[in-house]
Amino acid sequence: MLPWWGGVVLALVAYLILHRWAQPVTTAFHPGSVATTAVRSAGASLAGYAQYIVPVLCLVGAGMSAWRRRTRQALVGSVTQAETASALDGMSWRQFELLVGEAFRLQGFRVLEAGGGGPDGGVDLVLIKGGEKFFVQCKQWKAYKVGVDVVRELYGVMAARGATGGFVVTSGTFSGDARDFARGRNLHLIDGAKLFGLLIKAKTSIGARPEPAAAAHRESQWAPAPGLQCPSCGAEMVKRTAKQGRNVGQTFWGCSTYPACKGIRKLV
Repeated sequence: MLPWWGGVVLALVAYLILHRWAQPVTTAFHPGSVATTAVRSAGASLAGYAQYIVPVLCLVGAGMSAWRRRTRQALVGSVTQAETASALDGMSWRQFELLVGEAFRLQGFRVLEAGGGGPDGGVDLVLIKGGEKFFVQCKQWKAYKVGVDVVRELYGVMAARGATGGFVVTSGTFSGDARDFARGRNLHLIDGAKLFGLLIKAKTSIGARPEPAAAAHRESQWAPAPGLQCPSCGAEMVKRTAKQGRNVGQTFWGCSTYPACKGIRKLV
């Protein structure tokens, strides 16, 4: 659950504390303190073993955390190198969940894996950012659309547990009823095309690391349009400037998943 360096720090702290507890009991013997001395001696003996066992377990956890981090990064790399969102189709549900978690990490969220399928109402990921909590439900469904029942279930869990908002993420698409239910609520539906666009955008922004002036220019040229959806795939629209053709120099709303989707809207 912790980042790899957190496991290393925890191992060091555990060793220092347990090593101190493991020191032999040197209290002078008194007839009335036999029980206390015995308990302290037993505790020191246990701490003598635990001072090695607990740090090793923490280091094993740190290694697993580092391995899972590399696995998530490799998934993002393989998907973002593809040309279309079809790269999501061959994933297992577990790979898809790891990929979605990494997509939100790239956007600055702290991600906790809830496991899904239990008494939490199917919540797979819990996102924390700025003191606010968001729930995520992942659906690796490519054969049919995610219906309104899934969206309604997550909304009920959000209300019951006091979440600020929620996300339903799928590699496929959503039904019209699902989109209608989510509209006007702090509930976001992310289909395969939109997820692919988010990964491309996050990976590009991290790799580019533009200078402040360039970043400000990019912000003005690629500013998202709140509530404006692509007419082709339903993903978020961003402001773009035509670089070629008869409309060169003109601005317009373009799909955030480009080049996977080339949907556009006129800038009003």
